Amino acid sequence: MTPITTTAELAVFCDKLKGQPFVAVDTEFMRETTYWPKLCLIQAAAGSAEACIDPLAEGMDLEPFLEIMRDASILKVFHAARQDVEIFNNLNAMPVPLFDTQVAGMAAGFGEQIAYDALVRQMLKIELDKSSRFTDWARRPLSDNQLTYALADVTHLASLYPILQDRLSKEGRLGWVTDEMANLTDPAIYDVEPENAWKRLRPRKHTAKYMAVYKAVAAWRERTAQTRDQPRGRILKDEAIDEVATQAPTDADQLDRLRSVPKGFSGSRFGPDLLHAIREALKDPEAYAPMVERSRTAPSPAAGAVVELLKVLLKARAEEAGVASKLIATVSDLEQIANDDEDNAALKGWRREAFGEDALKLKRGELALVLDGTRVRVVEVRRAPKTVAAD
Repeated sequence: MTPITTTAELAVFCDKLKGQPFVAVDTEFMRETTYWPKLCLIQAAAGSAEACIDPLAEGMDLEPFLEIMRDASILKVFHAARQDVEIFNNLNAMPVPLFDTQVAGMAAGFGEQIAYDALVRQMLKIELDKSSRFTDWARRPLSDNQLTYALADVTHLASLYPILQDRLSKEGRLGWVTDEMANLTDPAIYDVEPENAWKRLRPRKHTAKYMAVYKAVAAWRERTAQTRDQPRGRILKDEAIDEVATQAPTDADQLDRLRSVPKGFSGSRFGPDLLHAIREALKDPEAYAPMVERSRTAPSPAAGAVVELLKVLLKARAEEAGVASKLIATVSDLEQIANDDEDNAALKGWRREAFGEDALKLKRGELALVLDGTRVRVVEVRRAPKTVAAD
Protein backbone atom coordinates (compact mmCIF):
# COMPACT_ATOMS: atom_id res chain seq x y z
CA MET A 1 0.00 0.00 0.00
CA THR A 2 1.31 3.43 -0.97
CA PRO A 3 0.27 6.64 0.81
CA ILE A 4 -0.36 9.93 -0.96
CA THR A 5 2.93 11.85 -0.80
CA THR A 6 2.52 14.72 -3.28
CA THR A 7 0.17 17.70 -3.49
CA ALA A 8 -0.81 16.70 -7.04
CA GLU A 9 -1.86 13.20 -5.91
CA LEU A 10 -3.77 14.74 -3.02
CA ALA A 11 -5.65 17.10 -5.35
CA VAL A 12 -6.75 14.16 -7.54
CA PHE A 13 -7.94 12.23 -4.48
CA CYS A 14 -9.82 15.23 -3.07
CA ASP A 15 -11.63 15.69 -6.41
CA LYS A 16 -13.13 12.23 -5.75
CA LEU A 17 -14.33 13.38 -2.32
CA LYS A 18 -16.13 16.44 -3.65
CA GLY A 19 -19.86 15.89 -3.95
CA GLN A 20 -19.86 12.96 -1.52
CA PRO A 21 -22.50 13.20 1.25
CA PHE A 22 -19.93 12.32 3.90
CA VAL A 23 -16.26 11.47 4.36
CA ALA A 24 -14.85 9.32 7.17
CA VAL A 25 -11.69 10.83 8.63
CA ASP A 26 -9.05 9.84 11.16
CA THR A 27 -5.58 11.10 12.03
CA GLU A 28 -2.44 9.69 13.57
CA PHE A 29 -0.37 12.16 15.55
CA MET A 30 2.28 12.45 18.24
CA ARG A 31 2.08 14.85 21.19
CA GLU A 32 3.51 13.09 24.24
CA THR A 33 6.52 15.42 24.35
CA THR A 34 5.13 18.49 22.59
CA TYR A 35 2.57 21.24 23.10
CA TRP A 36 1.46 21.25 19.48
CA PRO A 37 0.27 17.88 18.12
CA LYS A 38 2.52 16.64 15.31
CA LEU A 39 0.28 15.43 12.50
CA CYS A 40 1.80 12.25 11.05
CA LEU A 41 -0.94 10.71 8.90
CA ILE A 42 -4.46 11.46 7.65
CA GLN A 43 -6.85 8.70 6.61
CA ALA A 44 -10.00 9.40 4.61
CA ALA A 45 -12.70 7.31 2.93
CA ALA A 46 -15.85 8.21 1.01
CA GLY A 47 -17.70 6.09 -1.52
CA SER A 48 -15.09 4.10 -3.43
CA ALA A 49 -12.30 6.58 -2.64
CA GLU A 50 -9.99 5.79 0.27
CA ALA A 51 -6.41 6.75 1.05
CA CYS A 52 -3.73 7.49 3.61
CA ILE A 53 -2.22 10.96 3.25
CA ASP A 54 1.35 11.64 4.40
CA PRO A 55 1.56 15.22 5.75
CA LEU A 56 5.27 14.73 6.51
CA ALA A 57 6.16 14.11 2.86
CA GLU A 58 8.55 16.73 1.48
CA GLY A 59 6.72 19.54 -0.29
CA MET A 60 3.26 18.30 0.74
CA ASP A 61 0.60 21.04 0.82
CA LEU A 62 -2.54 19.85 2.63
CA GLU A 63 -4.73 22.65 1.28
CA PRO A 64 -6.79 20.43 -1.11
CA PHE A 65 -7.82 18.25 1.85
CA LEU A 66 -8.34 21.23 4.16
CA GLU A 67 -10.81 22.57 1.59
CA ILE A 68 -12.79 19.34 1.99
CA MET A 69 -12.77 19.85 5.78
CA ARG A 70 -14.16 23.36 5.33
CA ASP A 71 -16.81 22.28 2.79
CA ALA A 72 -20.13 22.62 4.62
CA SER A 73 -21.88 20.37 2.06
CA ILE A 74 -19.83 17.34 3.14
CA LEU A 75 -20.43 15.73 6.54
CA LYS A 76 -17.18 14.78 8.31
CA VAL A 77 -17.40 11.52 10.28
CA PHE A 78 -14.93 10.85 13.12
CA HIS A 79 -14.73 8.60 16.16
CA ALA A 80 -13.79 10.37 19.42
CA ALA A 81 -13.29 13.51 17.38
CA ARG A 82 -11.99 16.07 19.84
CA GLN A 83 -8.24 15.74 19.24
CA ASP A 84 -8.71 15.34 15.49
CA VAL A 85 -10.84 18.48 15.44
CA GLU A 86 -8.19 20.33 17.42
CA ILE A 87 -5.60 19.47 14.78
CA PHE A 88 -7.74 20.70 11.89
CA ASN A 89 -8.75 23.80 13.84
CA ASN A 90 -5.04 24.58 14.25
CA LEU A 91 -4.80 24.33 10.46
CA ASN A 92 -7.71 26.81 10.04
CA ALA A 93 -9.98 24.07 8.73
CA MET A 94 -12.69 23.42 11.31
CA PRO A 95 -14.41 20.23 10.07
CA VAL A 96 -18.08 21.21 9.94
CA PRO A 97 -20.61 19.71 9.85
CA LEU A 98 -19.42 16.80 11.99
CA PHE A 99 -20.68 13.43 13.20
CA ASP A 100 -18.88 11.65 16.04
CA THR A 101 -19.64 7.92 16.19
CA GLN A 102 -18.51 7.74 19.82
CA VAL A 103 -21.11 10.32 20.86
CA ALA A 104 -23.67 8.63 18.63
CA GLY A 105 -22.82 5.30 20.25
CA MET A 106 -23.58 6.82 23.66
CA ALA A 107 -27.04 7.83 22.42
CA ALA A 108 -27.58 4.42 20.84
CA GLY A 109 -26.99 2.57 24.10
CA PHE A 110 -23.42 1.36 23.66
CA GLY A 111 -22.23 2.81 26.98
CA GLU A 112 -19.91 5.58 28.06
CA GLN A 113 -17.20 6.56 25.58
CA ILE A 114 -17.21 3.27 23.68
CA ALA A 115 -13.90 2.50 21.97
CA TYR A 116 -13.75 2.31 18.18
CA ASP A 117 -12.73 -1.36 18.06
CA ALA A 118 -15.58 -2.28 20.43
CA LEU A 119 -18.13 -0.41 18.29
CA VAL A 120 -16.85 -2.13 15.12
CA ARG A 121 -17.00 -5.50 16.87
CA GLN A 122 -20.56 -4.99 18.12
CA MET A 123 -22.05 -3.34 15.03
CA LEU A 124 -20.08 -4.81 12.12
CA LYS A 125 -19.03 -8.14 13.71
CA ILE A 126 -15.42 -7.44 12.68
CA GLU A 127 -12.40 -7.96 14.92
CA LEU A 128 -9.79 -5.27 14.29
CA ASP A 129 -6.06 -6.00 14.11
CA LYS A 130 -4.47 -4.04 16.98
CA SER A 131 -0.84 -4.91 16.22
CA SER A 132 0.05 -1.39 15.02
CA ARG A 133 -1.86 0.53 17.70
CA PHE A 134 1.26 1.77 19.52
CA THR A 135 3.38 2.43 16.46
CA ASP A 136 5.68 5.43 15.92
CA TRP A 137 3.72 7.26 13.25
CA ALA A 138 6.45 9.87 12.76
CA ARG A 139 9.01 7.31 11.56
CA ARG A 140 9.39 6.82 7.83
CA PRO A 141 8.89 4.72 5.81
CA LEU A 142 5.58 3.39 7.10
CA SER A 143 5.07 -0.34 6.57
CA ASP A 144 2.20 -1.96 4.67
CA ASN A 145 0.89 -3.30 7.98
CA GLN A 146 0.85 0.19 9.49
CA LEU A 147 -0.94 1.68 6.50
CA THR A 148 -3.45 -1.18 6.32
CA TYR A 149 -4.18 -0.77 10.04
CA ALA A 150 -4.58 3.00 9.68
CA LEU A 151 -6.84 2.81 6.62
CA ALA A 152 -9.14 0.29 8.33
CA ASP A 153 -9.98 3.01 10.85
CA VAL A 154 -11.85 4.95 8.17
CA THR A 155 -13.13 2.20 5.90
CA HIS A 156 -15.02 0.65 8.82
CA LEU A 157 -16.01 4.11 10.05
CA ALA A 158 -17.61 4.77 6.66
CA SER A 159 -19.65 1.58 7.15
CA LEU A 160 -20.58 2.42 10.74
CA TYR A 161 -21.98 5.90 10.09
CA PRO A 162 -25.05 5.03 7.95
CA ILE A 163 -26.05 2.24 10.34
CA LEU A 164 -25.73 4.45 13.43
CA GLN A 165 -27.42 7.37 11.74
CA ASP A 166 -30.36 5.20 10.65
CA ARG A 167 -30.67 3.62 14.11
CA LEU A 168 -30.75 6.97 15.88
CA SER A 169 -33.17 8.40 13.33
CA LYS A 170 -35.64 5.52 13.79
CA GLU A 171 -35.42 5.84 17.58
CA GLY A 172 -35.97 9.61 17.39
CA ARG A 173 -32.57 10.25 18.95
CA LEU A 174 -30.67 11.92 16.14
CA GLY A 175 -31.43 15.28 17.70
CA TRP A 176 -30.02 14.04 21.00
CA VAL A 177 -26.48 14.24 19.64
CA THR A 178 -26.86 17.53 17.79
CA ASP A 179 -25.79 19.69 20.73
CA GLU A 180 -22.75 17.52 21.37
CA MET A 181 -21.64 17.79 17.75
CA ALA A 182 -22.02 21.57 17.89
CA ASN A 183 -19.93 21.68 21.07
CA LEU A 184 -17.14 19.70 19.41
CA THR A 185 -16.82 22.29 16.65
CA ASP A 186 -17.00 25.33 18.93
CA PRO A 187 -13.69 27.18 18.36
CA ALA A 188 -13.77 28.43 21.96
CA ILE A 189 -12.88 25.01 23.38
CA TYR A 190 -9.72 24.92 21.26
CA ASP A 191 -8.65 28.45 22.20
CA VAL A 192 -4.90 28.61 22.88
CA GLU A 193 -4.73 32.32 23.70
CA PRO A 194 -2.48 32.49 26.81
CA GLU A 195 -4.62 35.13 28.53
CA ASN A 196 -7.56 32.68 28.44
CA ALA A 197 -5.61 29.67 29.73
CA TRP A 198 -6.98 30.05 33.29
CA LYS A 199 -10.49 29.22 32.00
CA ARG A 200 -9.51 25.58 31.46
CA LEU A 201 -8.50 25.25 35.12
CA ARG A 202 -10.40 25.28 38.40
CA PRO A 203 -9.50 28.22 40.62
CA ARG A 204 -10.35 27.61 44.27
CA LYS A 205 -10.81 31.22 45.30
CA HIS A 206 -12.27 34.33 43.74
CA THR A 207 -10.47 37.23 45.42
CA ALA A 208 -8.90 39.79 43.11
CA LYS A 209 -5.35 39.10 44.31
CA TYR A 210 -5.68 35.32 43.94
CA MET A 211 -7.36 35.49 40.52
CA ALA A 212 -4.88 38.06 39.20
CA VAL A 213 -1.91 35.83 40.02
CA TYR A 214 -3.79 32.71 38.91
CA LYS A 215 -4.49 34.23 35.50
CA ALA A 216 -0.93 35.54 35.16
CA VAL A 217 0.71 32.22 36.02
CA ALA A 218 -1.60 30.25 33.73
CA ALA A 219 -0.87 32.68 30.88
CA TRP A 220 2.89 32.50 31.53
CA ARG A 221 2.80 28.69 31.47
CA GLU A 222 0.78 28.66 28.24
CA ARG A 223 3.15 31.07 26.46
CA THR A 224 6.20 29.16 27.68
CA ALA A 225 4.74 25.79 26.62
CA GLN A 226 3.86 27.15 23.18
CA THR A 227 7.23 28.81 22.65
CA ARG A 228 9.21 25.75 23.77
CA ASP A 229 6.70 23.30 22.22
CA GLN A 230 6.49 21.31 25.44
CA PRO A 231 3.46 19.92 27.33
CA ARG A 232 2.03 22.33 29.91
CA GLY A 233 2.66 19.89 32.76
CA ARG A 234 6.38 19.82 32.01
CA ILE A 235 6.56 23.55 32.57
CA LEU A 236 4.44 23.69 35.74
CA LYS A 237 1.77 21.40 37.19
CA ASP A 238 -1.84 22.57 37.61
CA GLU A 239 -1.66 22.27 41.40
CA ALA A 240 1.37 24.53 41.44
CA ILE A 241 -0.63 27.30 39.75
CA ASP A 242 -3.12 27.22 42.63
CA GLU A 243 -0.39 27.32 45.29
CA VAL A 244 1.48 30.14 43.55
CA ALA A 245 -1.78 32.12 43.31
CA THR A 246 -2.51 31.49 46.99
CA GLN A 247 0.95 32.47 48.26
CA ALA A 248 1.74 35.11 45.59
CA PRO A 249 5.58 34.87 45.90
CA THR A 250 7.47 37.89 44.62
CA ASP A 251 11.08 36.76 45.07
CA ALA A 252 13.13 33.62 44.55
CA ASP A 253 13.21 32.64 48.20
CA GLN A 254 9.42 32.75 48.53
CA LEU A 255 8.98 30.79 45.29
CA ASP A 256 11.36 28.03 46.40
CA ARG A 257 9.40 27.50 49.64
CA LEU A 258 6.33 26.30 47.76
CA ARG A 259 5.83 22.55 47.99
CA SER A 260 4.29 22.07 44.54
CA VAL A 261 7.03 23.98 42.72
CA PRO A 262 10.08 21.86 41.70
CA LYS A 263 13.13 22.32 43.88
CA GLY A 264 15.42 25.07 42.61
CA PHE A 265 12.73 26.36 40.21
CA SER A 266 13.57 30.00 40.89
CA GLY A 267 17.11 29.45 39.65
CA SER A 268 16.00 27.72 36.45
CA ARG A 269 15.44 29.42 33.12
CA PHE A 270 11.75 29.65 34.03
CA GLY A 271 12.00 31.23 37.49
CA PRO A 272 12.76 34.89 36.66
CA ASP A 273 10.06 35.08 33.98
CA LEU A 274 7.46 33.56 36.28
CA LEU A 275 8.29 35.96 39.10
CA HIS A 276 8.10 38.87 36.67
CA ALA A 277 4.61 37.76 35.58
CA ILE A 278 3.48 37.55 39.22
CA ARG A 279 4.84 40.99 40.10
CA GLU A 280 3.17 42.53 37.04
CA ALA A 281 -0.21 41.06 38.06
CA LEU A 282 0.17 42.34 41.63
CA LYS A 283 0.70 45.92 40.49
CA ASP A 284 -3.07 46.23 40.03
CA PRO A 285 -4.89 43.01 40.94
CA GLU A 286 -8.34 44.55 40.62
CA ALA A 287 -7.68 45.54 37.02
CA TYR A 288 -5.89 42.34 35.97
CA ALA A 289 -8.11 39.78 37.69
CA PRO A 290 -10.72 38.23 35.36
CA MET A 291 -14.41 38.48 36.05
CA VAL A 292 -15.65 35.08 37.25
CA GLU A 293 -19.36 34.33 36.87
CA ARG A 294 -20.66 32.82 40.08
CA SER A 295 -23.97 31.30 41.03
CA ARG A 296 -26.52 33.75 42.37
CA THR A 297 -27.47 31.22 45.02
CA ALA A 298 -25.25 30.33 47.97
CA PRO A 299 -24.35 26.62 48.09
CA SER A 300 -26.86 24.60 50.10
CA PRO A 301 -25.49 22.76 53.16
CA ALA A 302 -27.27 19.65 51.85
CA ALA A 303 -26.00 20.06 48.26
CA GLY A 304 -23.51 17.20 48.55
CA ALA A 305 -26.20 14.72 49.58
CA VAL A 306 -28.54 15.99 46.88
CA VAL A 307 -25.85 15.47 44.23
CA GLU A 308 -25.42 11.85 45.33
CA LEU A 309 -29.17 11.26 45.05
CA LEU A 310 -29.20 12.90 41.62
CA LYS A 311 -26.41 10.57 40.49
CA VAL A 312 -28.55 7.56 41.41
CA LEU A 313 -31.56 9.05 39.63
CA LEU A 314 -29.45 9.81 36.56
CA LYS A 315 -28.15 6.25 36.40
CA ALA A 316 -31.67 4.86 36.73
CA ARG A 317 -33.12 7.10 34.02
CA ALA A 318 -30.14 6.52 31.69
CA GLU A 319 -30.55 2.75 31.99
CA GLU A 320 -34.27 3.02 31.26
CA ALA A 321 -33.60 5.14 28.18
CA GLY A 322 -30.69 2.95 27.05
CA VAL A 323 -28.35 5.94 26.77
CA ALA A 324 -25.03 6.79 28.41
CA SER A 325 -25.60 8.95 31.49
CA LYS A 326 -22.76 11.29 30.49
CA LEU A 327 -24.76 12.35 27.44
CA ILE A 328 -27.68 13.42 29.64
CA ALA A 329 -25.91 15.31 32.42
CA THR A 330 -22.45 15.95 33.84
CA VAL A 331 -21.45 16.13 37.49
CA SER A 332 -21.27 19.90 37.05
CA ASP A 333 -24.91 19.91 35.86
CA LEU A 334 -25.93 17.91 38.93
CA GLU A 335 -24.08 20.30 41.24
CA GLN A 336 -25.88 23.27 39.68
CA ILE A 337 -29.28 21.59 40.06
CA ALA A 338 -28.49 20.75 43.70
CA ASN A 339 -27.61 24.37 44.48
CA ASP A 340 -30.29 26.17 42.47
CA ASP A 341 -32.83 25.71 39.70
CA GLU A 342 -31.01 27.87 37.14
CA ASP A 343 -31.00 26.61 33.57
CA ASN A 344 -28.25 24.28 32.46
CA ALA A 345 -27.98 21.67 29.69
CA ALA A 346 -29.70 18.97 31.78
CA LEU A 347 -32.79 21.17 32.17
CA LYS A 348 -33.32 21.84 28.48
CA GLY A 349 -34.84 19.98 25.53
CA TRP A 350 -34.81 16.20 25.50
CA ARG A 351 -32.53 16.10 28.56
CA ARG A 352 -35.20 17.80 30.67
CA GLU A 353 -37.75 15.26 29.47
CA ALA A 354 -35.42 12.29 30.09
CA PHE A 355 -34.02 13.48 33.42
CA GLY A 356 -34.20 17.17 34.29
CA GLU A 357 -37.84 17.38 35.28
CA ASP A 358 -37.50 14.36 37.54
CA ALA A 359 -34.33 15.83 39.04
CA LEU A 360 -36.26 18.91 40.12
CA LYS A 361 -39.07 16.75 41.51
CA LEU A 362 -36.57 14.66 43.50
CA LYS A 363 -35.08 17.84 44.89
CA ARG A 364 -38.55 19.04 45.94
CA GLY A 365 -39.35 15.73 47.60
CA GLU A 366 -41.93 14.75 45.01
CA LEU A 367 -40.03 11.63 43.92
CA ALA A 368 -38.31 8.90 45.91
CA LEU A 369 -35.67 6.32 45.06
CA VAL A 370 -36.57 2.79 46.16
CA LEU A 371 -34.27 -0.23 46.08
CA ASP A 372 -36.20 -3.12 44.54
CA GLY A 373 -33.90 -6.12 44.83
CA THR A 374 -30.80 -5.03 42.92
CA ARG A 375 -32.56 -2.32 40.93
CA VAL A 376 -33.41 1.26 41.82
CA ARG A 377 -36.98 2.32 41.10
CA VAL A 378 -38.21 5.89 40.94
CA VAL A 379 -41.60 6.38 42.58
CA GLU A 380 -43.85 9.37 43.15
CA VAL A 381 -44.28 10.52 46.71
CA ARG A 382 -47.91 10.70 47.71
CA ARG A 383 -48.31 13.44 50.23
CA ALA A 384 -51.11 13.12 52.77
CA PRO A 385 -53.71 15.90 52.38
CA LYS A 386 -53.45 18.66 54.91
CA THR A 387 -56.07 18.52 57.63
CA VAL A 388 -57.65 21.54 59.21
CA ALA A 389 -57.96 21.41 62.98
CA ALA A 390 -61.52 21.70 64.29
CA ASP A 391 -62.38 24.75 66.35
